[in-house]
Amino acid sequence: MKLSLKYRLCLLMYLQFFVWGSWYVTAGTYFLETLQFSGREVGLIYGSSAIAALVSPFLTGYLADRYFSIEKILTVLQFFGGIMLYVLAHIDQFVYFYPAILLYMLIFLPSFSLTNSISFYHLTDTKTDFPRVRVFGTIAWITAGLLIGSLDIEHKNTPMLIASGCSFILGLYSLTLPSSKPSISKSKTIKEVLLSEELNALFHDRGFKVMVISLALICIPAAYYYSFVNPFLNEIGVNNAAGKMALGQLTEILVMVSLPVLFRMFSLRWIIFTGLFCWGIRYLFLTLGASYNSEWLCLLAVSLHGFAYVFAILSAQILIDIRVPSELRSTAQGFFSLVTLGMGAFLGSYFAGETVQFYDLGNGLHDWPMIWFIPGVFGLFVAFLFLIRYKRISVE
Repeated sequence: MKLSLKYRLCLLMYLQFFVWGSWYVTAGTYFLETLQFSGREVGLIYGSSAIAALVSPFLTGYLADRYFSIEKILTVLQFFGGIMLYVLAHIDQFVYFYPAILLYMLIFLPSFSLTNSISFYHLTDTKTDFPRVRVFGTIAWITAGLLIGSLDIEHKNTPMLIASGCSFILGLYSLTLPSSKPSISKSKTIKEVLLSEELNALFHDRGFKVMVISLALICIPAAYYYSFVNPFLNEIGVNNAAGKMALGQLTEILVMVSLPVLFRMFSLRWIIFTGLFCWGIRYLFLTLGASYNSEWLCLLAVSLHGFAYVFAILSAQILIDIRVPSELRSTAQGFFSLVTLGMGAFLGSYFAGETVQFYDLGNGLHDWPMIWFIPGVFGLFVAFLFLIRYKRISVE
């Protein structure tokens, strides 16, 4: 594969995550403080991505495997996504905002699994090459966070407008990508794909089932981070909260570029356990940071994001690509999104919103130590449950 193609995939990953990173994590502050949405309403907003992940990534993955090239689907999704973000930036009532954000999520969420699929389609050595491509998504997230933080616009609708413009750019860029043609015969129905011998063998592997269930469960506490860490840091008076949250992406880069070496040094069991453990322990650091008003403990918790995300989620995506046949790549990645970003994140967003609502002290203040303690304990429970129940996957 030509080196120039890798650079093109790196730019695709960068644009994809810049669109998402420029508004998604920091918007919690805009929702809570500017639009005056309740904690429950903010939880519902972030839960909309989970509802979308239950449906659209799997269906678009099936379409990409069977009917349309991935780059064409990405173009359509990004253009409509850009329109919806522009509309959302001008809505200030929850009753109208919620159905609009749900529609946006249905449009945009599939682009993550499709971006992974197009990378897997063209990369020859997934374990080595994909982390090097995916790291540019993390760089984009850092860039977006630093930009939003330095401009001090977390309380405004400007991040959504920035994301809208970038979505149109990404749509145009997708048209220039090399073709990723469908590989499944159009004569096969979705039922035949789901009941294929290859997928059945995959889900009869106990190690694989334990891994998928554990990752779905860890997305419950993970939702607390994406929805409420930025509002929390702003509430306790951390300056440039969006920029400092980029610490998590800095560690993500370091871990990601080390992943090929770590795959050779450690078993998948210990890599994923470490990721799950970090998801839990980080919330206990946030609990202590909120209790003692310690900014450095809070930032330590943020910095663990790289270990949590890469060791748990990214390594599983790579394993799925290796394990499933190439013609089912987009379908399998879509299914993984359904289970993690869908089922797990939906429950997580609901519980996160209810938790913040329950511990709302009034006057814009919250009992953050209790809010963070709950996902911390649950995350550690999932990590040790995985460690006890996991058995080696046949292709590990």
